[in-house]
Amino acid sequence: MNQGFPPAPGPTGPAADGQNPYERLGIEPDASFDAVQAARAARLDAVGEDPNARSRIEAAYDAVLMDRLKERQQGKVSSAARSASQREQAQPAPNRPALPSIPSLPQLPAVRISAPTAQLPNLALADGRERWFPLATHGTLLVLLLAVPSLPADLLLALATAATVLNLQRRNGRFLAAVGWSVALLVVGLLLGHLLLVALAPALPPALPLSPFQLEGIPALVLLLLGALLIA
Repeated sequence: MNQGFPPAPGPTGPAADGQNPYERLGIEPDASFDAVQAARAARLDAVGEDPNARSRIEAAYDAVLMDRLKERQQGKVSSAARSASQREQAQPAPNRPALPSIPSLPQLPAVRISAPTAQLPNLALADGRERWFPLATHGTLLVLLLAVPSLPADLLLALATAATVLNLQRRNGRFLAAVGWSVALLVVGLLLGHLLLVALAPALPPALPLSPFQLEGIPALVLLLLGALLIA
């Protein structure tokens, strides 16, 4: 007759009825912790208020937890953790929605800006209407400037500038260029008239019937006439 005691069943060892803890709970050894919890609750509901059956289910549940704790302490990966990792690896990665591509900007053609260069005007004597028109208008204005001192010289110079602009516009068809050259001739003529007045003021005869404004306006009017006749 054997006097020794039978070994106590381990977590995975057989119980009194020949079932190990996993069989008693109705789960696989690689079941997850949530599955173990759900199996325990289902078994307890199934046995009702039977104290012996409930104690066996609680003992099986504790044995499963102790088994998992020993595996973790020994540095082993439990079968449940391995199966969960395998399931995660087997699952395909979720498809990420493709972001809309940014449209590329159209390549603009290179724009080359050349520095403006100053060009002298082409000089050619006008003929036909472009010749007699400035001769008539500027000649008349010059006569009025010399003969009628009461007329304001700035008004006569303004009329002469407008006549030069009109004649240059007819010759080359460029209005802005005509205005620019006419204004430049007027300014240069006024500067020359002022220099002439300063140079002749000490020796200017008192009987000369020319006022300082008339004397300053003569060079400007003559330059405007030459510009209207020669600038092409």
